[in-house]
Amino acid sequence: MAAAAISHLRRGAQRHALLCLSLSRRRFSATAASPIAAAARRLLSTTVDTGTSSSGEQYKPAPFDPFRAATLSPSAPPLESPPIGDEPPSSPPPPEEAVASEAAHEQATLACQEVELEGLKAGVEAVKSREESPEEKEAWWLLGRAVVNYCGSAVGTVAANDPSTSQMLNYDQVFIRDFVPSAIAFLLKGESDIVKDFLLHTLQLQSWEKTVDCYSPGQGLMPASFKVRSVPLDGNSEAFEEVLDPDFGESAIGRVAPVDSGLWWIILLRAYGKITGDYALQERVDVQTGIRLILNLCLSDGFDMFPTLLVTDGSCMIDRRMGIHGHPLEIQALFYSALRCAREMIGVNDGSKNLIRAINNRLSALSFHIREYYWVDMKKINEIYRYKTEEYSHDAINKFNIYPEQIPSWLADWIPVKGGYLIGNLQPAHMDFRFFSLGNLWAIVSSLATQRQAEGILNLIEAKWDDIVANMPLKICYPALEYEEWRIITGSDPKNTPWSYHNGGSWPTLLWQFTLACIKMGRRDLARRAVEVAEKRLSDDKWPEYYDTRTGRFIGKQSRLYQTWTIAGYLSSKMLLDCPEMASILICDEDFELLEGCACSLNKSARTKCSRRAAKSQILV
Repeated sequence: MAAAAISHLRRGAQRHALLCLSLSRRRFSATAASPIAAAARRLLSTTVDTGTSSSGEQYKPAPFDPFRAATLSPSAPPLESPPIGDEPPSSPPPPEEAVASEAAHEQATLACQEVELEGLKAGVEAVKSREESPEEKEAWWLLGRAVVNYCGSAVGTVAANDPSTSQMLNYDQVFIRDFVPSAIAFLLKGESDIVKDFLLHTLQLQSWEKTVDCYSPGQGLMPASFKVRSVPLDGNSEAFEEVLDPDFGESAIGRVAPVDSGLWWIILLRAYGKITGDYALQERVDVQTGIRLILNLCLSDGFDMFPTLLVTDGSCMIDRRMGIHGHPLEIQALFYSALRCAREMIGVNDGSKNLIRAINNRLSALSFHIREYYWVDMKKINEIYRYKTEEYSHDAINKFNIYPEQIPSWLADWIPVKGGYLIGNLQPAHMDFRFFSLGNLWAIVSSLATQRQAEGILNLIEAKWDDIVANMPLKICYPALEYEEWRIITGSDPKNTPWSYHNGGSWPTLLWQFTLACIKMGRRDLARRAVEVAEKRLSDDKWPEYYDTRTGRFIGKQSRLYQTWTIAGYLSSKMLLDCPEMASILICDEDFELLEGCACSLNKSARTKCSRRAAKSQILV
């Protein structure tokens, strides 16, 4: 458990070490009064200061850091080139000093872990004791009614429990992505058993045979959903047994594999460990194997030149044809978050060094790619407007050969002067300028977006409140595809008509992700405002799946009622707003260590600029 705690609390311990040490986050002394104090100070360091220390000497890294040992040591270097900055590399410490420093760091980390866990447990008790509104009491009753049991244990919640329809389709199944807000609500309330059982049973399903037309996808694929079925026991029509029947996409509309399922599973596993302190679950061999299978599937080599994940249309929350094939922002934000979470949970040993190296390199490249190429604000749009095309050069400004005519007519008047957002997709000669809520919100939560970009996203939502929130939070994307564009891109999908369902519909389940982003950025006022808007209608409207029209005035024409993630998203938002410290189980802070070195081996080359150097300069500006 100690090894898991060291990797797990690298970020969370920083905040709690401040309770014991009145030190700067960005600078620390090269000497310490005690090994434990020195270790705690290293916990607070998140970036390299290339200046001088208080004693006037040139800065040198601390003697030893278990996190850096796993990622940056000479025995397992994830970054081939020297660190960025002017400081000379320090020589490795003597073995005895390294062992003592490691032991001291472990003690400090475990102490901080206990502080964090005590704080979260106190938060859970505060959630339990808070007074609930009538809407919350109704929501809890409905959430309890949606629970699915398997062999006597609760293992999830159905997607919807709508008594007004007899055609359930797959809404009576447990979806991994749909269960996440339910799991967060249960964890915040101190009911963790259902989450643990869900994690373990879905992990078992990961190894099931998956075949579509005689072809099997990768081993690490997680199911989109599963259903509990009763089947005759050994052909006996009087005796039955319960089995889990998973759907990996072979029964889904369009037969699309759920790329986001495994990413959500990793994110939820980390949240479960942080709030319960049950790190033994993460250390289990089968759980470690499951994490690695998912990562191997995501990190496998291919033909792509970009660090983003290449996926088909309909492989995430937007599970129908909506023109998001390629590198959609939602998948990239979840991918980045899952990599950050997995790195905390993977056991550090000789067998995991290559994987940790691959994770660090991918995180660095992915963060730079998204921050540099997906971000648009008024200045960036004006820059694209003046792009030259057909540039054949390593120093090309218009690297993706984007034609200025792609800038949609609505964008120039829509984007505010102060604010911006991450575009929905980027491919050669194509930028999807639509605003996708989930991807932007999770980019804030996971720190995929920089501080400045995160502030800009919330500024945009506030400035365009009538477009993105209006009568029901939040638009899944803005604007809707209309007319010929709708016909070509969606294939004339009757469910995704303009301002309906995934094509500009309003989804109240996005409330909990909006709340997390607002808490992280110190804008709880925005989240409270959105929750108040939703509270006026959700209960009276019987907790719909989504709302239609440009301002979200109508219940969706094919919307299911008593949609579970609508209910759970509302409950999670209310609890998080009352106990904002609980958001730490899902939030990732900025990791400046990823920017300390360069993996691209271009430091001495004039062919192109170093992406990691550029990313670091962008963050620190």
